[in-house]
Amino acid sequence: MNTPNKLTVARIIATPFFMAAMLIDFDHHFLVALILFAAASVTDLIDGKMARKHNLITDFGKFLDPLADKMLTTAAFLGFIELKIGHGITWIAFIVLLREFLITSLRLISSGKGKVIAANMWGKCKTVSQMFAIVFVLAAQYIMSVTETSAQLQTVYSVATDIVLWISAVLTVISGLVYVKQNKDFIDPTK
Repeated sequence: MNTPNKLTVARIIATPFFMAAMLIDFDHHFLVALILFAAASVTDLIDGKMARKHNLITDFGKFLDPLADKMLTTAAFLGFIELKIGHGITWIAFIVLLREFLITSLRLISSGKGKVIAANMWGKCKTVSQMFAIVFVLAAQYIMSVTETSAQLQTVYSVATDIVLWISAVLTVISGLVYVKQNKDFIDPTK
């Protein structure tokens, strides 16, 4: 297994630790969750650049890299539901999961026909927007947990949280529609 794929596997391994840090209430747990999430997210940048630079792109990596991203971001959205963070978070998580199931199924169908669907620009925008939203939410939760914040500041954090989460949901829908359109040949109800 090459180094980029090892980094991807490390991101998968980090996911349950991140989720545990987010959900288990201990001193500075949001900070620990934020650090774990940020470190795991950075591996996503590093493994892709390294694979392209050193010609280490593999079908295994094309398959596993987006899966690792999905695991990490899904863990965050499920944690936000548990913690009741964000207005409409259940709908946002539903949108994210629906898109991920749809595109993963499409990838499985296409791989059975010999084609690997790699991440495109819209998929990368979706991932970046989700990761940014998650980092923002975790940072805001940490700040509110360690400082005395006024009701006005809490409202600002709440509104900003909703905005970044819904932006990521909209980009999730757009990227899903683009993948379906680009790969509609694999969705044929007559076969």
